[in-house]
Amino acid sequence: MNNRRVRFIVAYDGTYYHGFQTQDNPALPTIQDQLQLAIKTLTNEEVTITCAGRTDAGVHARGQVIDFATSSRIPDEKFHLAMNSLLPKDIAVINAVTVHDNFHSRFHALGKHYRYSIYNNTIPSPFHRYYTYQIYPKLNRDAMFAGARAFVGTHDFSAFCAAGTSVKNFVRTIWHCEITEPEEGIFQLDIMGNGFLYNMVRIIAGTLIDVGKGKIEPSQLERIIQSQKRALAGTTAPPQGLCLIKVWYNELDFPFTLS
Repeated sequence: MNNRRVRFIVAYDGTYYHGFQTQDNPALPTIQDQLQLAIKTLTNEEVTITCAGRTDAGVHARGQVIDFATSSRIPDEKFHLAMNSLLPKDIAVINAVTVHDNFHSRFHALGKHYRYSIYNNTIPSPFHRYYTYQIYPKLNRDAMFAGARAFVGTHDFSAFCAAGTSVKNFVRTIWHCEITEPEEGIFQLDIMGNGFLYNMVRIIAGTLIDVGKGKIEPSQLERIIQSQKRALAGTTAPPQGLCLIKVWYNELDFPFTLS
């Protein structure tokens, strides 16, 4: 009988996985499969984990959150250490904590922070190829910086959702959307909101890249959002530049006002 729910914070390099979620084809490796296998090895229990966000193939995470029910008595302070002795080197459990029985990683999240990284240089970098989108034509930094501000607020983001989603409500609130350049030629899009549609961050990133290329003017972004038409937004940026940084659950350390 499962009488305990445990929450993990998990980091992973998604390069060699077909996304987080278990696939119909068992030959396709996923993050979920690796975590559930390690949990089974430790506890001798078949568990199905819940995650905060089902990242796609090639997408990374520093702060993915999962939870599962277990009868295991492994202490919190040792659970993640035991898991890391069994997981492949591109997946790590950062910490473990016992939570209340009805905790749900996705439904109880207050907000999420994603980062999309772009390497903008005429010379490709072998060290950035799995973790950034490498673009060689020079991007207009100022235009991209200005364009990012258009996404802040509560909007219907239908224009920034890929086909195939089952959601009925496309309204999301973005509290923070900013592009920085921590190193010359490396741009980081940091976006924080109460939820994200299918491929929403990658489409926003691709649209801002199109702004940087001069294909879309920053002043057009408000109209594109209001249009709710996917065809007017930019391209979908590839997965390797995307990373789930953090998921918030506690209002005490939440940096935004919920309203």
